[in-house]
Amino acid sequence: MNVELPTLDKARELLQKYYGYPDFREGQTQIVESLLTGKDTLGILPTGGGKSICYQIPALLAPGLTLVVSPLISLMKDQVDALTAMGIPAAYINSTLSGKEVNDRIRAARRGDLKLLYVAPERLELDWFRQEMSELPISCVAVDEAHCVSQWGHDFRTSYLAVSPFVESLPERPVVAAFTATATPEVTEDMVRLLRLDDPSVFITGLGRDNLAMSVLRGENKREFILEYARTHEAQAGIIYAATRKDVDDLHDRLRQAGIAAGRYHAGMGDEERDAMQEAFLYDDIRVMVATNAFGMGIDKSNVRYVIHYNMPKNMEAYVQEAGRAGRDGEPSECILLFSAQDIVTQKFLIEQNPQDDLRKKGDYRKLQQMIEYCYTNKCLRWAMLDYFGEKHDHKPCGNCSSCLDDRELVDMTRDAQIIFSCIHRMRERFGVSMVASVLKGSQNRKVLQYGFDKLPTYAMMPRRTEKEISELINEFVAEGYLMLTEGQYPVVRLTAKAAEVLKGQREVMQRAPRPVQESAAGRRRSNRYDLSPSAVNETVFEQLRLIRRDLAQKEHVPSYIIFNDATLREMSVIQPQTEQEMLRIKGVGELKFGKYGKPFLDFFKNGGLGAVPDDDAPDEMDYHGTDQDGFDF
Repeated sequence: MNVELPTLDKARELLQKYYGYPDFREGQTQIVESLLTGKDTLGILPTGGGKSICYQIPALLAPGLTLVVSPLISLMKDQVDALTAMGIPAAYINSTLSGKEVNDRIRAARRGDLKLLYVAPERLELDWFRQEMSELPISCVAVDEAHCVSQWGHDFRTSYLAVSPFVESLPERPVVAAFTATATPEVTEDMVRLLRLDDPSVFITGLGRDNLAMSVLRGENKREFILEYARTHEAQAGIIYAATRKDVDDLHDRLRQAGIAAGRYHAGMGDEERDAMQEAFLYDDIRVMVATNAFGMGIDKSNVRYVIHYNMPKNMEAYVQEAGRAGRDGEPSECILLFSAQDIVTQKFLIEQNPQDDLRKKGDYRKLQQMIEYCYTNKCLRWAMLDYFGEKHDHKPCGNCSSCLDDRELVDMTRDAQIIFSCIHRMRERFGVSMVASVLKGSQNRKVLQYGFDKLPTYAMMPRRTEKEISELINEFVAEGYLMLTEGQYPVVRLTAKAAEVLKGQREVMQRAPRPVQESAAGRRRSNRYDLSPSAVNETVFEQLRLIRRDLAQKEHVPSYIIFNDATLREMSVIQPQTEQEMLRIKGVGELKFGKYGKPFLDFFKNGGLGAVPDDDAPDEMDYHGTDQDGFDF
């Protein structure tokens, strides 16, 4: 008997009914269609690109149960809360539940009362759990954060290796779907191989999100920049990432002293304080979170308007994951990386402190060098990111990143480049950046004299530049492919074929003119550099809608974005709907969500924008001061 497969049109109907969107985003359509036809599928979409919809909609159309492998308890809870709010039957099983609660949920799945069941990968290794799952009609296993299966991924987790044996242990093999936001070609191959995907359809799309303005700023006074930016964006939610606990605590204290409602999050804090901070951020009681990379994977907050990296992250995967937490609702947002040479030292120290085998350490150094090259590149940052992850693109400048917006004139740097390349050649390509800079500056340090480099023709050929300026120039040449650095803790700088062409006079080198010292990026920026809200939005109405949402969220005990995200509220403020039909035409307002949450918003507009606003229009002052003194101090 032929079984009729569900159609994409039917999937769109459910998308409108439950999620309030008329059609799928870029990349989602192909993934959903692939799963509806029963094919194993690997989807690589950006953070905020709607990966969960790609398996949730097919789960509603498939017979039986979709089992979702998810790495974090908080992530499972957020997903299930959001599904439940829309009227979709879902549950999770994790260590926060009692034995009775676990059994109740398994029985609910057996009765067919659930369409999605979320579990951690570690649970797949338990014999009793595998036995229970073998008795359920599992039609699909969806693996979230699938890059964790690869030792070359930035969050390698050995428990993910249990996914494939678990799938093979089931009486009938279900469709397997794997999803991640970031994966190099190497990690992509690992996901296909280690999850044993069967002739999968692989979709890589949308990593360069148009709503994100990417910036790399060098030479800033980082603390002053953070304080200025937080003050001028006080009404917006943002995350500030720092590499060490000490920096997190310092920035948090400075922001609080400046009167900015900031929280903090790092592994040196107690569980209770971390949970309180995270909840306050999710519920908009605090607007700014200062955190290490311990904060983030389980944060599904859609209205984060900016992510600032106080230090350079350890690799591009981590950076894109963290920066991608901005603008998940599709609204314009900023991702700013504040880079200094000290960041390189910090990250190398952290790599050395991490116990791991030599092969893994070598890979970490290679990824760190690629991150450094991103920080120094003059080409479009979106290009650089897409090239790193192997996504095809049209090579059109994004027009929205710090490189594309750099208005400095191009100047001929061929002569300087020839001097640097000649010096590296005469030093036999056996030394690092700082040593080359010392020779070119004319340093009298012991090593320069010991190796006789003061006798080289290139010695002291750049006396008017500081060693730091020469090092910066060398790193820019590395980023542009004229030079390369070997892997490892102490990389050696070497020439490439492009450098040889420059030395032979066959290629010119053009670079941006140095920026005047007194002109910092902080001084150039304006708070409205990127228009973060369309001119049509009534900001007063928008803020009142946020208060209604906050009141509902507190009553429902869910984060605000579970009710409606910021993009939906902005559209409401423009349309100002007067009927249910007008409300349902707004993106993000599905039938079930309208039935559950829509009335207070509709009443507000029917009353001319004067009703349904809670009295407590300002969050309570919260006093968060940690007492932990044993955090990582670098």
